[in-house]
Amino acid sequence: MEYFPLFCRLQGKRCLLVGGGEVAERKARLLLAAGADLHVGALNFSAAFHQWAQQGKVTLLQGSFNTCWLSDCWLVVAATDNDQVNQHVADAADARRIFCNLVDAPAQASAIMPSIIDRSPLMIAVSSGGRAPVLARLLREKLEAMLPQHLGQLARLAGTLRARVKKQFASVSQRRHFWERFFSSDRLAQTLANGDMARANDLTETLFNAAPETHGDVTLVGAGPGDAGLLTLKGLQHIQQADVIVYDRLVSEEILNLVRRDAERVFVGKRAGDHCVPQAQINQLLLEQAQRGKRVVRLKGGDPFIFGRGGEELELLARHHIPFSVVPGITAASGCAAYSGIPLTHRDHAQSVRLVTGHLQHEGRLGWQKLAADQQTLVFYMGLAQASEIQHQLLQHGMRADMPVALVENGTRTDQRVVTGTLIQLDELSRQVTSPSLIIVGSVVSLRDTLRWF
Repeated sequence: MEYFPLFCRLQGKRCLLVGGGEVAERKARLLLAAGADLHVGALNFSAAFHQWAQQGKVTLLQGSFNTCWLSDCWLVVAATDNDQVNQHVADAADARRIFCNLVDAPAQASAIMPSIIDRSPLMIAVSSGGRAPVLARLLREKLEAMLPQHLGQLARLAGTLRARVKKQFASVSQRRHFWERFFSSDRLAQTLANGDMARANDLTETLFNAAPETHGDVTLVGAGPGDAGLLTLKGLQHIQQADVIVYDRLVSEEILNLVRRDAERVFVGKRAGDHCVPQAQINQLLLEQAQRGKRVVRLKGGDPFIFGRGGEELELLARHHIPFSVVPGITAASGCAAYSGIPLTHRDHAQSVRLVTGHLQHEGRLGWQKLAADQQTLVFYMGLAQASEIQHQLLQHGMRADMPVALVENGTRTDQRVVTGTLIQLDELSRQVTSPSLIIVGSVVSLRDTLRWF
């Protein structure tokens, strides 16, 4: 994070704007809207500045920049058409530890003025760090179109209710649930938009009188194979509403960054041969948190019901009558294959797909004869440590030695690596990658050279 986003209260605080032209006017309007005690220094001023001065809104300082102008300032904006003057202002402000915004020179600026969506008291700021202002403007336009004007009214009403909510609802969880119902009430929002305060007050009382949620629940959420963009919209909604997030090592940091900041995070990461938290203990953890009235999300890499032991976790909850739901995720086979340019099915290569666990010694005997059949694609999960056995069994049961194979490490992530070869090389290839890796076996792998895109 190159810039720390921060909203500042400037009402009545002295701010200096250096520049008196059209660009400076745009900056001045923002500062005046924020209630700043605005002093403007320049050799010449536009008509707008003279008008503002006559109205008592600004104080004009005519002449070349003087460091004494910085006295008692909280914020400085350099907006002249002279880069050297702007830099001089920035250097002088920096020496006095005053934040300074430089027009058209973000690399030298200690502060940025972002694009703003104003639904006061709700404010949304969009910034590209000065690198792509047009992109920031386009995003602002999209947000302006998406966000209804009455959001400000809803936020103002919420402000009047905070003390009552704190008094009526003892726990933080109950308060948050109230606010979630409040802000998601379409009828209340529409009533405020229509200006019908009597009806709005009635609807608000209904929300207060509703029985508070005292029971907990658990949602299994598939986080996908790594790329945060593959998380489903429903999965995102659940992780942003959760009180507790129980996650494993396959959940990427980018996805964890989407979790609500005040949610409790519990790491139960597991890797082959190293289960830092046993599965039975994870099951019990989910049960105990839900029994405490918590809204729990069990966040799993890939899909919870494909080699994710999601069914085992839910069985215990079902026996104890804990409400639960499942949000499927993009499983590793689908994500890794797509990002590697390997279609899992193809009319000329494979008419079926088999997803196989690589924990061969723990999962019982596999039907190797059927796995070695033609016209199918095999995807081995957690099979890296068993690559030698997979190679041996498939060859022994008739699969040809030159069958194409691919090993996908960190699939869908920016550091994804794909190693390809043939079945006879599988054991050797497995030493070139690290976990988490997926093994794909089948003639569809031969299409990678043509279809690779990521």
